[in-house]
Amino acid sequence: MKNIDYSLYLVTDQPLCLGRDLIQVVKEAVAGGVTLVQLREKNASTREFLEIAVEIRKILQGTSVPLIINDRIDIALALNTEGVHLGKSDMPYEKAREILGPDKIIGLSAESVKDAIAASRLGADYLGVSPIFTTPTKPELETSLGLEGLREIRRVSKLPLVAIGGINVSNCRAAVESGADGIAVVSAICSVPDPGLAARALISEVRKGKQKRNEA
Repeated sequence: MKNIDYSLYLVTDQPLCLGRDLIQVVKEAVAGGVTLVQLREKNASTREFLEIAVEIRKILQGTSVPLIINDRIDIALALNTEGVHLGKSDMPYEKAREILGPDKIIGLSAESVKDAIAASRLGADYLGVSPIFTTPTKPELETSLGLEGLREIRRVSKLPLVAIGGINVSNCRAAVESGADGIAVVSAICSVPDPGLAARALISEVRKGKQKRNEA
């Protein structure tokens, strides 16, 4: 398994950045402790997506923070980013792995125990488990797994689990204590006045959750 720190996974969303520049938000968040960035701009054209990716790549140079591209394998190839995240309607894992090779990170979405078992068998690098709580950024997911659903997936998969969906500073510790290796957030960083401060608070809670789980 690749040595990746999934503790605090930022998923970008320009419309949620309160009118601020997305690149600046990412820069502040990484300085605050984000350990992985996923570029996920569903409304951007290919050219816009590529331009944003180039700028974020510059921010991440010299850090240990990987850049993951949501869905767009062409962009990941063009910029030689560290990997991609694929949802259930995106390119099949096997084809993506064939294209990207064995060394790239490929994460898969899991919305049920069945999904988690299937993704684990495929050999994904990590699972994005969602939604832990309902969230306005994924309105198509009407029901949440809850912490018990996360615990069930933890029991059936040894892959790193990233908890997604309605995660914020008040509940991220509970998600980690329930089996997540990290948390993925959008609005908890993008939609706050100080992304760096928010990232520091989130990573602190994640570390506390990991410590408590290790002591159990």
